[in-house]
Amino acid sequence: MRWQHLPVLMLLLALLAVPGSAAGAKYLYGNPELSATIAGTNEFAPGADTSLTVIISNSGLNTHKIVGSTIVTPDDLPNTAKLATVALKSNDAPLTVKTDPQFLSDIMGGASRTATFNVKVADSATPGTYTLPLEVTYTYLQEAEDYGDTLRYNYQKKTEILPLTVRVTPDLRVEILNVRSESLNVGTEGYVYLTLKNIGHDTANKAIAKVVRNGASPLIPTDGNAYIGTFEPGETVDVKFKVAVADSAEPQSYPLDVMVAYEDYEEKTVTSRAATIGLPVGGKIAFDAVSPTVTLHPGDKSILEVVYKNTGAAKVYNAQARISAVDPFTSSDDTAYLGDLAPGETATARFEVSIDADATLKEYGIDSEIRYRDDLDNSKISDTMKVRVALDKKQGALFTNPVFLVAIAAVIIGAGYYIFVYRKKR
Repeated sequence: MRWQHLPVLMLLLALLAVPGSAAGAKYLYGNPELSATIAGTNEFAPGADTSLTVIISNSGLNTHKIVGSTIVTPDDLPNTAKLATVALKSNDAPLTVKTDPQFLSDIMGGASRTATFNVKVADSATPGTYTLPLEVTYTYLQEAEDYGDTLRYNYQKKTEILPLTVRVTPDLRVEILNVRSESLNVGTEGYVYLTLKNIGHDTANKAIAKVVRNGASPLIPTDGNAYIGTFEPGETVDVKFKVAVADSAEPQSYPLDVMVAYEDYEEKTVTSRAATIGLPVGGKIAFDAVSPTVTLHPGDKSILEVVYKNTGAAKVYNAQARISAVDPFTSSDDTAYLGDLAPGETATARFEVSIDADATLKEYGIDSEIRYRDDLDNSKISDTMKVRVALDKKQGALFTNPVFLVAIAAVIIGAGYYIFVYRKKR
């Protein structure tokens, strides 16, 4: 080893033996600077039930920094909003906030957090611009006192009110002033008459009133549109729709939705919120063959009289009864006109039927149905019903039998001849 290198080696060993001192940093000035914005649209129609997402941003800066080997770096920065919570208020705005205050944790400088609130706009809200206060409460590091190897943190709690601007837009809202129905019976069509009022704040252009099926309701619109045109706030209109009632319905009230499609103040095509009405439905139109069992005789051509009754809940028009003759019956005249029948009324039909001579003697059920027109002149056919016919021997049939009559005639002729011959001999 060369002795001239010894001082350098000793200096390196000394440096390795002494622990290194890391430089610390301390910020003298800085604090959170919070702002809030609404994500997405801030325009809502009266009656809207929506989610309002708010972005809370921290733009606070730390402007003065001290670095030194004897400075201990604090755990928190003075521009960090710690343990932040947010609460949305409505104040005098026509909105109801349905979400409780929310905890957001820490919002560091240059970062942001989001909170979502469920908000209901009042149905009667007047169009206009409103300010919603967003209350943000947080803690920040005001000062970190350095005592050598010890830091003492001084935190401050602060509450800020951040304004959020929302706009309630004008809209059309439908109020139904009057409801009237006509000929609504199970399995038929009928009319629905409505008086509508625009209780909103928007003038509806090219407005079309509509009725729409409500879920699985048996009320099914068959002519569900009525053109209104310009529909001013406060104006009323009368409209008429045609609605069918499913065969599966029962005689009770069922829901039907009413709405208006129109061009709004921005010339956009929109549809108003649905208003639901209840419509009473009458019972099904039905018939029954109420005449007693008719007795006919094999081998005869007879007139079958059947009494039909309207057992339904509505009047029918131009009703015609028809039978379906099957073995052992035949008919060349199987249709009979009944006319108009109100509920509870009866009418008698006459059919000409022929019965096979070798028909089995028993009771038969002949299928029968009625074709009719309802109040809207729709052609309908009733459910099939049974006409009861019993086949039995004709009373006194022996005396009408040709063989028996020939035999009787032969006996009478023979007896006459015998008497004539006997008298002649005497």
